[in-house]
Amino acid sequence: MSEVTSDAGLLPFHDSDSLSLGVELELQLLSLSDQDLVAASTDMLDLLGRAPFPGQVTPEITTSMIEVATSIHTRHDELLAQLRAIRDTLLAAGRKLNVGLAGGGTHPFQRWSEQRIYPKARYQQVSALYGYLAQQFTIFGQHVHVGCRGGDEALFLLHSLSRYVPQFIALAASSPFVQGQDTLFHSARLNSVFAFPLSGRAPFILSWRQFEQEYFEKMTHTGVVKSMKDFYWDIRPKPEYGTIELRVCDTPLDVDTAAALACYLQALCRHLLNGGEPPPVEDDYLVYTYNRFQACRFGLDGQLVHPKSYEPISLREDVLRTLRLLQPHAQALGCEAALEHIQQLVYLGNGAQWLREQRARSGSVEGMVEAALQRFAGA
Repeated sequence: MSEVTSDAGLLPFHDSDSLSLGVELELQLLSLSDQDLVAASTDMLDLLGRAPFPGQVTPEITTSMIEVATSIHTRHDELLAQLRAIRDTLLAAGRKLNVGLAGGGTHPFQRWSEQRIYPKARYQQVSALYGYLAQQFTIFGQHVHVGCRGGDEALFLLHSLSRYVPQFIALAASSPFVQGQDTLFHSARLNSVFAFPLSGRAPFILSWRQFEQEYFEKMTHTGVVKSMKDFYWDIRPKPEYGTIELRVCDTPLDVDTAAALACYLQALCRHLLNGGEPPPVEDDYLVYTYNRFQACRFGLDGQLVHPKSYEPISLREDVLRTLRLLQPHAQALGCEAALEHIQQLVYLGNGAQWLREQRARSGSVEGMVEAALQRFAGA
């Protein structure tokens, strides 16, 4: 849940360099004594504010989480270098406070009723409106921003990417456990997001003028919507940044995967902008919710229905097909290493599978969290 710079209205679309990237990661703050979440964001932010930070760090809706953001990048190696610098700075601060940091889309055994809302006006308003859902929103996602040359390009990419949303869910999935129980989902985090109104998919509009003057204006007249931050869509435009924002990924267990996912999206957007696929149509969404569920529930073992041909295909094979299509784009963008990382995920398994393996190996959810702490630290 990222903070937005405007309280009301739709800002003009601020054109950006096409295919530029920015990454946001929501991270867990953990007690090193019992591996549970700890309300340490105020202390962490205070400590980090005393010296230059290699990016941005902000509070999140509850006090046991923070969000970090990179600057704007176009290359995989530079993005990865900044994410590693952010990680190392966080770990150094955590050692001073006896606080651990980890990725993962959910904490495996925290109790939502024990979470405290961060004392910020926006978060207090969300808590008042949504009740216990706000505390249950102690979940952790990766958001990837892709620069667009205008609002029409943003909406074209947003809808063209709809058929690939299950891939990103499955590749990033790292939230199999909730309140001590194996949910049998690979990404249980997205079930919490889906509980919010105005979540899911954006309306099928390809003209920014139409989106602004018809859809958004009508929504504000209903009183339901005041600004873009009221939408919890899987992909949403961010006009103040000149980007689209992919929001379906669980926070990966390591920053290398976060960088790889971002650059996989970058290469995919280049493929789409170069006319690599037929243009999007409303009927592409006929199987959207079904495919989304398959990715959340089964991860890379999910079975999709192609939205145009209606052919069944395994999610794992769909990713491998896409990787083959994207090779020339990866070469042009200098992100071949990112695509190699994605291919390793396909063969070795996502974060959810790794967490289940750690749970079985250690014999406890606490041991699993300890393994996640070590993995985030780069061990």
